[in-house]
This record gives sequence, structure tokens and C-alpha cells, in this order.
Amino acid sequence: MQNVDVLIIGAGAAGLMCAIEAGKRGRSVLVVDHAKRPADKIRISGGGRCNFTNLHASPANYLSENPRFAVSALKRYTQHDFIALVDKHGIGWHEKTLGQLFCDDSAQQIIDMLLGLCQQAGVRIQLETSITSLTKPDDRFTIGTSRDTVRAHSVVVACGGPSIPKMGATGFGYEIAKRFDLPVVTPRAALVPFVFDDAMRERSKHLAGVSVDAVVSFKKTSFREGLLFTHRGLSGPSILQISSYWEEGKDIRVNLLPNTDVFEALKAAKQNQPKQDIKTALSGLLPKKLATHIAEEHKLGGRLADTSDKVLRKAALAINEWTIKPVGTEGYRTAEVTLGGVSTKALSSKTMEASTVPGLFFIGEVVDVTGHLGGFNFQWAWASGHAAGQFV
Repeated sequence: MQNVDVLIIGAGAAGLMCAIEAGKRGRSVLVVDHAKRPADKIRISGGGRCNFTNLHASPANYLSENPRFAVSALKRYTQHDFIALVDKHGIGWHEKTLGQLFCDDSAQQIIDMLLGLCQQAGVRIQLETSITSLTKPDDRFTIGTSRDTVRAHSVVVACGGPSIPKMGATGFGYEIAKRFDLPVVTPRAALVPFVFDDAMRERSKHLAGVSVDAVVSFKKTSFREGLLFTHRGLSGPSILQISSYWEEGKDIRVNLLPNTDVFEALKAAKQNQPKQDIKTALSGLLPKKLATHIAEEHKLGGRLADTSDKVLRKAALAINEWTIKPVGTEGYRTAEVTLGGVSTKALSSKTMEASTVPGLFFIGEVVDVTGHLGGFNFQWAWASGHAAGQFV
């Protein structure tokens, strides 16, 4: 039997941050994780360089049934606080597009920093350890693990969601919530590529690897970033972003040339180069493979001089207002995060504690707070972990 002040389930970004803060307050902290290594999502993020936060992080970058829930934690521990921590430990970083910050060297530097801070704070980390039971028979929790039994005043659930199951990710955190009768917003894959139906996939498979700058929209939400055609459908930052908003069975709209009014460009080409084939004109605007595909899909051909404005508008709509209905997404297999999770209605936005179960906290991805692509989900991990760490 072990006795601790705080047991944290999950040695990822949020769990380690919470452990550091609790340990700094003199709490005895044990972190358990079923994985062989801590912080695997940090390790693989950003192509191995960890997109650890975003300069522009604000509550507007998060989805939740209660969009205001994240405000408190994000204000009390900002991206600038984490940047200061990174700087203090001599970790070089750089900004890529849209405020995304990455390590100059390796994501392992962030992991080493967090593990070093845990060690300084007296935190113990126990890997390859599964939770077999979790009850609260009195004012403390009794936690059965694959190694022994632990008694703790506080339990923090920081085990994420089911995205990327090959890394061992599961929905275990939701099971804990349900055991204590806490509501869970139905989870689904987010920041995930779209899949075409069989017919569309067959017709467009030759486009795999083609990328363009695009504006992708669903209802009133739009993102302008890279779009990538894949063997299965569509990916790239703009697609991953809109996937968090998309509703199954609905269309998305894509502007493949956001800086160009294609109809006006084709009209100008018709006037200046009337003998040019419309396929050639389109190839001057888009990657050749994509231009040829659009021309074939819409049966566009012949000299511009012989092409009516009606046909030019048809070509323009196919590029500036392409409407496509994905058959689905690639699911948790490739999803960067999970949308939904433990309902914010059940938690304190100040402490992350369950209102009906004193001492039970939920932080990070397991909570119904999901960030945009670009370091925002890590910032939520740091902020929510920091918030809970002050109260456990």
C-alpha cells in the first residue's frame, strides 16, 4: 500500500505539468502511465520538434460545449509563461507559420525539461502501470494498479483521449468519469484527414501528393492554410482544422485559388491568348495535375476563343467554390486530438475539479476543450495542468 497526496493518471503534457506544480507546493505526487515511455505525444509532435505552443493562443482557438470554460486557465498560464520556461532551460525555438513555435533541435528537449522539473519537485513516475480499480470509500481514493494499491487525497485524470491508438491511447479517462456519474460529451476524431467515397477516390488517386494554398469552409467557419491530396482523400492543415467543425454527411467548400478570381483570369486569358486551350490556361493557375483533373471532371476543353463565358464560370466555380462531401474521416488512427470528452458542466474552470466528487480532477485532452491545429492543444495541456496543480 502506497500513500500519496496526489495520484496522476497519465504522464503526458498535462499530467507532467500538474505534477510539477503540485510537487512545488510540497505535495507528495505519484504519476502512473501504462506506456513504456512518458510523453510520447510530445515526442512525435511537430515532426519530432514539438509545436509546443502558439504565440496567438486565446480562448477563441478552442472548441467546447462551453467556449468560456478555458478562459480562466488560459489567462492564468499563458503561452508567454511557457515560452519563459523554455527559455529558462536554454531550449532554442523558432516560429513557423501563424505563430506556431517549434524546438530548434528536438521534442526530447521539452520532455527532458519536464522530467527534470518533476525530479526537482520530488515527483515519482511509475511507467508500465495500469489502473485496475478506482474508488472513493471515504475522504480518500483507493486506486488499484497492476503493481500495488495506492491511497490518495486527490486523483488527476490526465490520460488523454483515444486519438492515435497505436501509441496506446484509449478512452479510459471517460470510463473514470462515467464511474463517478460525470457527463461525457460524445468524443470523435478531430484534426483528422477526410476520406472520399470509392468513386471519387479512384478518380482522384493520381492527385496524391499535390498541394495548394486553400481556403476551406464549413458553414461560417473558414481556414486558409495548405491543402494536400492523398490516396484516400484530403489532408493538410486547412483540412485538419475544418475537420473539427465538420458534421458527417455535410459538404465542405474549398477555394483552391483564394487570391485569384478565376473567372476574371480566364476572361483576360481569352482576350490576350484566344488560341490557348482552356486546359493550358488552367495549368497556368494550378498545378498541372490538378488543372488537368478539373478539366476532365467538368469536360472542359477547346480554345478559349471558342469557350463561352458560361463555361468559363463553370471552370471558375470548380476552382473558387469547389463543393465536396467527404464520406468520413480517417478516424482516431490518424487524428491529432479528440473532440468532446468530460463535460465542462461537471468541472470547475478554476481548479479543474469535479463539482460532485471532491478531489477528482480532469485536465488536458480528456476534457471537452479542443484546440485548433498549431500548438493550441499543448497550451491547453500546460494551462489546465498548471491550474489543477495549484489545488490538488
